[in-house]
Amino acid sequence: MTLNCAIIDDEPLAVELLESYVKKTPYLNLIGSYTNTVNAIKDLRDNRIDVIYLDIQMPNLSGMEFAKILPSTTKVIFTTAFPQYAIEGYKVNAIDYLLKPISYDEFVRSTEKAVDWFSHSNKQESYLSDRTIYVKTDYKLQRLNLDDILYVENYKDYVHFHMKDGERVSTKISMRRLEEFLPSPEFMRVHRSFVVRMPEVRIIERGNIVFDDLYVPITDKYVDEVQRYLDQRTLG
Repeated sequence: MTLNCAIIDDEPLAVELLESYVKKTPYLNLIGSYTNTVNAIKDLRDNRIDVIYLDIQMPNLSGMEFAKILPSTTKVIFTTAFPQYAIEGYKVNAIDYLLKPISYDEFVRSTEKAVDWFSHSNKQESYLSDRTIYVKTDYKLQRLNLDDILYVENYKDYVHFHMKDGERVSTKISMRRLEEFLPSPEFMRVHRSFVVRMPEVRIIERGNIVFDDLYVPITDKYVDEVQRYLDQRTLG
């Protein structure tokens, strides 16, 4: 697997160091290096970028703000000299955080996390190509068509698949395992207890996804990821 990557850092020496690391990492292909997030926007829009090594303190548009406008399929590894930004980085779904000065070993460990993410994503595409999953319920396996799922609700040790025809199918599984299994961003966690199939979302009102008489709240932990998904699809 080869990942296309980019480097964004306003320190030329930091850019040179990361470029040298990319060059000796055989599964990375460098698309471009930039000292300004604004200059990077156009080139990155025209190229598929899998991983961005992104400094946080940048002129004009900060790395944190830049990360919020990236597609969910682009993974961010933040690079910064300031450890207090680590928690903020994970709020925008950064795949990792590197504290300067960065060693090659640390660089590789972070990059391997991105490789693992894309490997898992490719496996999902492969085994879900027929758009069906099998769910253990009672003493049987029940096949579900992904296109027929509205949302999934967690209650205690069980999750309940709510289908478009009104059927509810329950199985014993953790929400973490469920998130690993279902394709993203088609299925998105919006609340501790809810995963929603985003193509079925018709109305969002005052921070709630509306399914007939059910209001599913979008909580603070997940609101940035949901907003990025919506921004890429919103007119006006």
